[in-house]
Amino acid sequence: MNFRTIVDIAPSEFHIGPSEELLFVGSCFADSIGQRFRIEGFPAAVNPYGTMYNPASILHTLQRWLAPSDSQCCDALSRKTPNTVFLTLGTNHVYRLKETGEIVDNCQKRPACLFQEERLSVDECADYLRQAASLLRQLDPEMHIVLTVSPIRYRKYGYHESQLSKATLLLTAEKVTDVISYFPAYEIVMDELRDYRFYAQDMLHPSQQAVDYIWERLVDTFFSPEAKTYLDEWRPLRQALQHRPFNPEADDYRLFMEQTKERLAAFKKKYPRFTLPDI
Repeated sequence: MNFRTIVDIAPSEFHIGPSEELLFVGSCFADSIGQRFRIEGFPAAVNPYGTMYNPASILHTLQRWLAPSDSQCCDALSRKTPNTVFLTLGTNHVYRLKETGEIVDNCQKRPACLFQEERLSVDECADYLRQAASLLRQLDPEMHIVLTVSPIRYRKYGYHESQLSKATLLLTAEKVTDVISYFPAYEIVMDELRDYRFYAQDMLHPSQQAVDYIWERLVDTFFSPEAKTYLDEWRPLRQALQHRPFNPEADDYRLFMEQTKERLAAFKKKYPRFTLPDI
């Protein structure tokens, strides 16, 4: 007997290669998946100007990231042209500064009375995403763009309003599939992992186990055979580098580390774009 439903994901029309350049912009979920790519040695830029939750703020990040005069980006990797960009929508709620009428990306802890909260419509969300896709394709017409909806729940809106917001984002995703690919991270958590044991202690964010499972589905969907081989080769190296010995001065451990460094050098030679993560 089968006690759960599996989300069917159509084969991707493109593949992510070994240690290729990527950019992640969006909600906390973009942070989680982007950091996983970094752990696996991919040169990935993750939210170079901070976490962004709505389509307008995602567009603002890309406009700023593409501005040649902007020298405030703290992430050096973000200056490289990515092969693939992941955009993760968290909400359709935005905050507009009353004084100027502009949508702000961060209220910077200023008084709430200075802002007006609004909900973007499906058409407005789609328009921001189409602008974002257009900007990226000006940089590289062949760039791959993947859209996801974050499975993180927004308690501050109330759970009914949170679901309405997600519904707007899902309808938006459907509206832009002609220019942006879609990966069903939200559906995987809601339909496959529909149990609170797959949530963190706050009962709002996916647990690490859930993120790991989504990562596996993402690898199955987007990674080329060469990239999957790359992961298989990197995994024992990463485990060796993460090893913490009882006695770091022992001869056996020194020999182990020398051999690991030799293997790492050979791995870097085979995959020149590999970026050694902080371990």
